[in-house]
Amino acid sequence: MNAPTLHRVAADGIEIAVWEWPGENPPLVFAHATGFHGRIWDHIVRLFPGRRALALDFRGHGRSSKPAPPIPWPCFATDLAGLGVHFGVRQAIGIGHSMGGHSVVSAAIRQPDLFAALLLIDPVILPPDYYGRRAFDASFILRRRNRWASPQEMFDRFRARPQFAAWLDEVLRNYCDYGLLADGDGFVLACPPEVEAAIYACSSAHESNICAGIGTITQPVTILRAGVTAPFGVFDPAASPTAPDLASKFRNAREVFLADRNHFIPMEAPELVAAEIRKLGVG
Repeated sequence: MNAPTLHRVAADGIEIAVWEWPGENPPLVFAHATGFHGRIWDHIVRLFPGRRALALDFRGHGRSSKPAPPIPWPCFATDLAGLGVHFGVRQAIGIGHSMGGHSVVSAAIRQPDLFAALLLIDPVILPPDYYGRRAFDASFILRRRNRWASPQEMFDRFRARPQFAAWLDEVLRNYCDYGLLADGDGFVLACPPEVEAAIYACSSAHESNICAGIGTITQPVTILRAGVTAPFGVFDPAASPTAPDLASKFRNAREVFLADRNHFIPMEAPELVAAEIRKLGVG
């Protein structure tokens, strides 16, 4: 697989980093989860040789600008819209995980011709009555270790943790290599802990509620929903944040319920994700 080109794209007055793999259109557009970055999709992109792919680092993440918190969730749809304008993207396949899934839907509501089909991987789209309620406590994220000697040190530390046991080595390697930024004689997290915590805190805010617009989406939609769950208000990174009846809110959606899977489907089951992308008409 050819190395992607890193572009700098203007969106809402800030700079968004976008990774582009050359190939045939329509492109695959990848949107990552909170705390991640665009290169977390490398292992899935390479399953589509010859297909153009674009993967952004949302604001606050990766190589993109780091605005001060709070960062309301509609901003992430603005980042995707900026990508669309800069590259002239139309009728792409939108693939979003977690917060990225929410953002792909939000962007599709705003700009209906941006995507021809959507694959939503355990998206953070809550039941409507959850919005406006007190968000779960994500303050522990502020205690995340921020400084590392090297990406290798981070990889070695995380490889030994149970929550990463099922991640492919390639995925964890990319997570560490592109999840850190050089800083003096070491490295710091590319998504600062205070930014990540603030994004989680906004997940159930009123402005994050896109439920009213979902019915306007006419494109085919596939939802991969994980079976691991947690009660509302309890933050479990491995639990599904997706409303159980989400598929019924779209005009043309199907759900694939993965009873034995946790939230990290792209990191643990890339072939499954690739198979669902192909079902949306991508060879």
